[in-house]
Amino acid sequence: MLGFGEIAERLRRSTVQIANGGRGAGGASGVVWRADGLILTNAHVARSIRPQVELWDGRRLEARVTAHDARRDLAALRIEANDLAAAAAGDSNRLRPGELAIAVGNPLGFAGAVSTGVIHSIGPLPGMGRQNWVRATARLAPGNSGGPLANARGEVIGINTAIVNGLGAAVPAWDIGEFLRRGARPRLGVALRPVRYDGENWGLLILEAQPEGAAAMASLRVGDILVGVDGRPLESLDQLNEALDSGAPVVRLAFLRGDRARVREAAVQIRTAPIVGAEAA
Repeated sequence: MLGFGEIAERLRRSTVQIANGGRGAGGASGVVWRADGLILTNAHVARSIRPQVELWDGRRLEARVTAHDARRDLAALRIEANDLAAAAAGDSNRLRPGELAIAVGNPLGFAGAVSTGVIHSIGPLPGMGRQNWVRATARLAPGNSGGPLANARGEVIGINTAIVNGLGAAVPAWDIGEFLRRGARPRLGVALRPVRYDGENWGLLILEAQPEGAAAMASLRVGDILVGVDGRPLESLDQLNEALDSGAPVVRLAFLRGDRARVREAAVQIRTAPIVGAEAA
């Protein structure tokens, strides 16, 4: 059985630094997921198309972003390297409060820093959707984002993402596996804000629309108010996300435009693609 020092060292070798502005730029962390160059991090960390990755041995390589899921805050990167020190994946569904938690990252510029704590809880967080988060007491700081949260065996059970009310919040390993199998969750390619559109009912106002996004391709545009999805009144962003995640190839959205005198409907084509060769470890 490996001692704590050996487990921590293995995790450090599986943790990379990621910078979006070249050498000397501030950055965050990532996890080597496969020995052939697949790296996982947060979507908010992979802000450029070609981020720079620094390995534990000092090598600096340019990466390309192959998948980006802003909804779950995950991104997959590829670098041209082989025989990397890949992390072992753990089972976040078996976690229990009180278990040891090990966080590795590059907080405040300290490469390969290790902190420990315990699993606090697993579940949704207010204001962060219905998805589960792994919350732990391991101390995090800017630069830890995208790095591994591991159990006592050194298995990665989450990707550290944020600090919420003093606790670290990590994307669970189960969601990482889904991301690798299915690719990024479907998106409309819009920015939305809840609004009351008739003094009583709520809808989602389109504030921005990406030109090549699914909504724009279905002729939805800025200023439209989404009021229904698949024949049901649309009451929340979570409800819209559930429809997008249903696996249906088409989502039908009811919306208001202009004088709002008539409810219109748009059929939105949903496209997803798995990350080729990136199955869960």
